Amino acid sequence: MTPDATARRGHALRAAVELHLLTPHNPVIGLLDVTGVHETAAALQDAFATPGVTVTHTFAVKAAALVPVLRLLAGLGLGAEVASPGELAIARAAGLPADRIVLDSPAKTVAELREALALGIAVNADNPQELGRLDALVAAAPTTSPIGLRVNPQIGGGSIGAMSTATATSKFGVALRDDGAEEWILRAYADRPWLNRLHTHTGSQGVPLALMAAGVRAAYDLAERINTAAGRRQITTLDIGGGLPVNFTSDEVTPTFHDYARLLRTTVPGLFDGRYTIVTEFGRSLLAKAGTVLARVEYAKSAGGRPIAITHAGAQLATRTVFVPDAWPLRVEALDAKGRPKGGDPVPQDVAGPCCFAGDLLAEARPLPLLEAGDLVALLDTGAYYFSNHFAYNSLPRPAIHGYHASADGSVTFALVRAAQTTESVLAESGLNESEALTGLGQG
Repeated sequence: MTPDATARRGHALRAAVELHLLTPHNPVIGLLDVTGVHETAAALQDAFATPGVTVTHTFAVKAAALVPVLRLLAGLGLGAEVASPGELAIARAAGLPADRIVLDSPAKTVAELREALALGIAVNADNPQELGRLDALVAAAPTTSPIGLRVNPQIGGGSIGAMSTATATSKFGVALRDDGAEEWILRAYADRPWLNRLHTHTGSQGVPLALMAAGVRAAYDLAERINTAAGRRQITTLDIGGGLPVNFTSDEVTPTFHDYARLLRTTVPGLFDGRYTIVTEFGRSLLAKAGTVLARVEYAKSAGGRPIAITHAGAQLATRTVFVPDAWPLRVEALDAKGRPKGGDPVPQDVAGPCCFAGDLLAEARPLPLLEAGDLVALLDTGAYYFSNHFAYNSLPRPAIHGYHASADGSVTFALVRAAQTTESVLAESGLNESEALTGLGQG
């Protein structure tokens, strides 16, 4: 983030309080810096821009499955990478054209595949059985969909095992180094002239750039062998996935898209010589720094001599942070009741959420100015995954999300991205309309 971005966030936090976006009835909200999204999208596009090379950047919808966010990104020239019928519906509702949508999932149904092919959406097959389904569907009805195969280069994982997709036993793609795998892949392409893409996705949080680039290199080398065997440019597009890690320790953006693109130009120079169209699927790195969760401290107490601030943001929003804190730490900023940085000497304290289990902690023994009831906490770098992947523990409602534009003079304009979930909506999701469904079942 630039100093301007940090200043914009500060203006937005104060303005959210002044304009009563945070209220006793809505004690936690999400804030999204629209200018920051513009800047990050521009940085991505600039990093990969190469004369004579067509690059399609798609946004991984799972990182922020919100129609207004996708509509914003679409206006900035990005597409969408989707992995479910719901994500596809969100992308289409945002107005994204079929030629900028990619369907990836390890568990696509026949119905999902049929719909994608009918719409002309790009599909990356995950495994031989899925490719067999595509054989039948392509034979039954012509399609304009680009179709590829996902491969797992099996080059190793990063520091977060659950997020590493290129390990020897990853569930994703065709395992490239398994016995007979490459020979099967060469035959698969030879038998299917309509198979014209190759996909890999090595990156994720905790994965070093060198490993990401090595995964792309493995896919590129395989594409070259496939095209040589075919005697033509059968593969015309390389989908290199996304997964650029995010720095959650400060406002500094590191690594950058430029860092990654420079490494790719060194590691896989042929990727940028114009023979291949490139597709990317970044998510977290596009939105994380632009987002902030703002929550009220409801109570301040102590236990065992340690201060505890009870807030309205916990596992329902920061699910990964609560359950795997070492892998997904978040910065917490202590604010006063007006949304200004709180003064005072740092005191080790727990910042807890509202969920009814002891481990619902956003931070443990974190040195912060001592928080009091009525103060606020800001959870930084939460623009990706924290806004749309809600965990409905205790039937806690999804909070409102507001986009903002902060001017240099400190004035802030807000726009509602998603309204806070109502109690009526929570009831409907709990089966209210079927309330009598079980009362007489099995009797008589």
